[in-house]
Amino acid sequence: MGKLTKNQKLALEKIEAGKSYSLGEAAEKVKEITYTKFDASLDIDVRLGVDPRKANQMVRGVVTLPHGTGKTVRVLVLCSPDAEAAAKAAGADYVGLDEYIEKIKGGWTDIDVIITQPAIMGKIGALGRVLGPRGLMPNPKSGTVTVDVAKAVEEVKKGKIDFKVDKNGIVHSSIGKMSFTPEQMRDNAKEFINTLIKLKPASAKGTYIKSIYLSSTMSPGVKVDSKSIDE
Repeated sequence: MGKLTKNQKLALEKIEAGKSYSLGEAAEKVKEITYTKFDASLDIDVRLGVDPRKANQMVRGVVTLPHGTGKTVRVLVLCSPDAEAAAKAAGADYVGLDEYIEKIKGGWTDIDVIITQPAIMGKIGALGRVLGPRGLMPNPKSGTVTVDVAKAVEEVKKGKIDFKVDKNGIVHSSIGKMSFTPEQMRDNAKEFINTLIKLKPASAKGTYIKSIYLSSTMSPGVKVDSKSIDE
């Protein structure tokens, strides 16, 4: 392990070893121990009691955060000409089809979310090698393949994010910024956790929510008492 910086030592001193904090306390604590000069992200890590190798225990979903993500989300809509005006009116940053497909083939990925229509997916399939590793491939389960592209754009701009459990049974996501108030951070975390609870697979046995940690981009994790979620 590398040598701890002065700020890292200060942060660790403010976290009580072995203590689980209520969700509200954890939000306040993360804000207290974040010393970055930039507006760091608020991250959540939830370890689930599932085996992601089994198809019936894969946890994947979407959630609209009450206070948004705090990020400017760049949205590309790949659609038919008749849907372009609505997509632009909804706030899409880029709208088109063939010209953007060619740009992506050339390596352009200066976007955060791609939204498209079911009828267009045949053209986008060839982009899998570029988009897949970057998590940009549109997917019906995340709401990014839809006939109503305008509505999808509006939802993403308001704070809709998608997530899925990794191979170790952990769901990791950014759910806000450190410039948020502790109350906004708590609300976003609560909505995220409650969405995970609703997605519990019927085949998952034993404890489902095994641990929850809140942290900022460069802070230590603060353990959250899962029993405090409904408070």
